[in-house]
Amino acid sequence: MLRSWFSRTASFLLLCSLGHVAQAGPGFADLQPGAYGVGFRVVQQYDHARSYRDKTDPVTGKAYLGEQARPVQTLVWYPAPKTGTSVRYSDYLRTEATDEVFTRSPAEVDAFMAEQRQWVTASVGTKQAKVLLDQRMWAVQNAPATTGKFPVVIYAAGGGGTAHEAADLCEYLASHGYVVLASRSLGTRTKDMNFDAEGLDTQARDIQFLLAYARTLPQADMAHVAAAGWSWGGLANALAASQDARINAIVSFDGTKAQEDTKPVSRVRLTVPWLYVQRRSESVRELSAKGMETTGILLNEAKYADLYHVIMNPMVHSDFSSIALRVAPSEHFPDYSRTEVETAYRWTCRYTLEFLNATLKSGANSRQFLARTPAQNGLPAHMAHAYHLPAQPGPVPTQVGFAAALAQEGFDHALAIYRRVQQQAPAFTLSEGALNSWGYQLIQEAHDLPAALAILRLGTDLYPGSFNLFDSLGEADELNHDAAAAITHYRRSVELNPQNSHARQRLKVLSPSSSSTSTN
Repeated sequence: MLRSWFSRTASFLLLCSLGHVAQAGPGFADLQPGAYGVGFRVVQQYDHARSYRDKTDPVTGKAYLGEQARPVQTLVWYPAPKTGTSVRYSDYLRTEATDEVFTRSPAEVDAFMAEQRQWVTASVGTKQAKVLLDQRMWAVQNAPATTGKFPVVIYAAGGGGTAHEAADLCEYLASHGYVVLASRSLGTRTKDMNFDAEGLDTQARDIQFLLAYARTLPQADMAHVAAAGWSWGGLANALAASQDARINAIVSFDGTKAQEDTKPVSRVRLTVPWLYVQRRSESVRELSAKGMETTGILLNEAKYADLYHVIMNPMVHSDFSSIALRVAPSEHFPDYSRTEVETAYRWTCRYTLEFLNATLKSGANSRQFLARTPAQNGLPAHMAHAYHLPAQPGPVPTQVGFAAALAQEGFDHALAIYRRVQQQAPAFTLSEGALNSWGYQLIQEAHDLPAALAILRLGTDLYPGSFNLFDSLGEADELNHDAAAAITHYRRSVELNPQNSHARQRLKVLSPSSSSTSTN
C-alpha cells in the first residue's frame, strides 16, 4: 500500500511538472476556449518573388552579402489535441527576435529578451511582469494537428507590428476550429513600415503570400478564407480582399481610415462581408482637429460590402492589440477600468468568432447573434453599439458584377442592364477594347456565340464610331451563319475606316457583286 501511494504521488508530481495541459482554463480577458486544443509552430521562409535587401547595406554602406529575398517568418495556430505542455507568453515575445533576421545567435536572442523584460517591467512593475511573461498560454508548440479541414484566417499586424501582437485572439480562433497565420508587418525594404501606398501594397502582398503558404497545410480549407487585422493591417486586408477573390470575408480592428491612405482600395471591388470593430466613435469635429478628411471615408463608400460595424466604447486604438493591452500601465485607464476594457476586448473576440462562423461556416446561431443588439447578446448597455449596413442591391458596377447580372437576367438584355448599372454608378464604364476582348473570350473560351453577339452588339451601341467592333461583330455574324448581318456590319466598318483590309476582304467573299461598290 505504501509503495502504491508513493507511485501515485510520484505520478501526480510528474504530471504537475510536465503538464500545463493545453487549454486548462480561461485565457487573457477571460476568453473561453473552444472544443479544440491549439497547436503552434514558427515557419521561417522567404518570398523569393520580392526583394527586401539592397546590394548595399543602407546603414553601413558596405556590400550586403546575405539573403536579399523578403523574410516572412510565419506563426501558425491550428486545432490540435488537448494535450502537451503549453508555451509561456514570453515564448511569443521570443519569436520577435528572429522575425526579420532568421540567423540570430542564441546570445542575440537572449539579449533581445532581456530588453523585452525591461520594457514589460517598466510598464507594469516587476511582480506583474513576471506573472505576465511566465503565464502559460493554450498553444502547444509543434503539437500534432487534429484531423480534418478548417477555415483559414490570415492576420495582418498593425503597421510595423509583430506577428504575435494578437496571440490571444489567434489562439482563441484556433481553439474554435480555425487555422490562423500571421507575420510581422515589415516595411517594403526596412523593418519600419513605410506608411504610403507602396507600404500598404507590401502588406497586402504579404497576406497573399500567407494564403499561398496556407495551401500547403493539410488542415487548411482554402474554400473558406478570411483576413483580419488591426490598424494598418486592418486596411491592408481590405486592399487584399479588393484584389484577391480567394478572400471570402474580412475583419478590421480599428483599421486605418484616413482618406489618403484608403485611396488604393477599390470601393466597387470590396464586395465581401466585413466586420469593422472600432474604438469610441469620434465626432466630425474631433476628426477634423486631427487633420482627417471626413469625406471619402472607406466605411461609407464601400457600398457593396455587407458591413457589420461595432463600436466598443471603452477601447482606444492600442487596446485592439492584446500585447499592448497586457502591458498597459494603470494610467492607461483614465475613463474606464482595466476590467471594463478587457471585457470589451473579450467581446471583440467573440464578435469576431461569431462573424467568422456566420460567413465561413454558415452558422445559423452566429447569424442570429449578429442580428441581435449588443445588449441582447449580454454586453453591458453602455459598452457597445452595433450596426448592420447590408450591401447595396443590384449589380456591382464592375465587369464581373455586370457579367453576373447578364448571366442571371440574360445577355440579350445587355444594353438595358448596362444603363441600369450606370444609373446606379455613373462612373461605371466598359472600354471599347474590353468589350471587344470579352466578345472574343465568349467565342473562343466560353463557346457561347449568342452571348458574344450580345456583347459585341452592346459594343457597337456604346461605341458607334468603332470600326473594330463592327468588324468583330461581322466575324461573329459569320460564325452564326448570318451572312446578311455580317455584310451589313463589315460595310459599316469599312465606312468608318476605309483602310480596314480585313472587312474589305470578307465583303469580297460574302458579297462579290456589291463589294466593289462598298470598297470604292
